[in-house]
Amino acid sequence: MAATPSTMMPLGTIAPDFTLPDTVSGKMRSLSELKGKRATLVMFICNHCPYVLHINDELVRIARDYQPKGVSMIAISSNDVVNYPEDRPELMKEMAEKTGYTFPYLYDESQDVARAYDAACTPDLFLFDADLKCVYRGQLDNSRPKNDIPVTGKDLRMALEALLNGREISRDQIPSIGCNIKWKP
Repeated sequence: MAATPSTMMPLGTIAPDFTLPDTVSGKMRSLSELKGKRATLVMFICNHCPYVLHINDELVRIARDYQPKGVSMIAISSNDVVNYPEDRPELMKEMAEKTGYTFPYLYDESQDVARAYDAACTPDLFLFDADLKCVYRGQLDNSRPKNDIPVTGKDLRMALEALLNGREISRDQIPSIGCNIKWKP
């Protein structure tokens, strides 16, 4: 598994709309229904990627810290489940419940949503303002599996704090790195 960087959607891009099944609730959920009052974080993740497993607990902490402040978090898995059965929807539901996700974990079977966001890896993080304009895309922090740097969420937290406090978010953003999205043949 080669480390793949995110492609870095242009800042200011409007979040592509979607409607996908939520593996936890079983309901169809849309971006327009799930968007936050102040910000929306769209995260491309999956069950088996060691980069995602490495940051899962911090994603739960970020949800705890920022959802009460009007930030919506939406996780999406777009991986090919035929060749990567550990990412099947029923196992996504198990992962969400076991890890304590307080945000929807949506399944992008067609992979159209991943393509619309130009997502490349897991995790691939996209932060949008209240108008759904991209204000941050990049890494959670400098921690990676096996690099001994603690997971803090520093980069994403700095972007969230700036956005919520009306400050400009630095345009100097570092791509996320993770496993490539497992595209269908």
